[in-house]
Amino acid sequence: MMNGKQTLFLDQYGGRYWAKSTKELKEQLSGSVSKMYVDKIAGEHAGKTVHCGYIVGDNWLTAYRPVEVVE
Repeated sequence: MMNGKQTLFLDQYGGRYWAKSTKELKEQLSGSVSKMYVDKIAGEHAGKTVHCGYIVGDNWLTAYRPVEVVE
């Protein structure tokens, strides 16, 4: 998911974490790491399950990648 690119993760409490790898993410939080998935109900991937972030310990982290748009 991250492929060495800086990714923003937001947890269920609004906490923000930046990481380039799951190793970096795990260093910021304690606990084991597992992938988090969501079922899409609309859009291009409707009816499919997609990887949307990670669960680290008690934190559910949704991934967001910054996007740059050239105008």
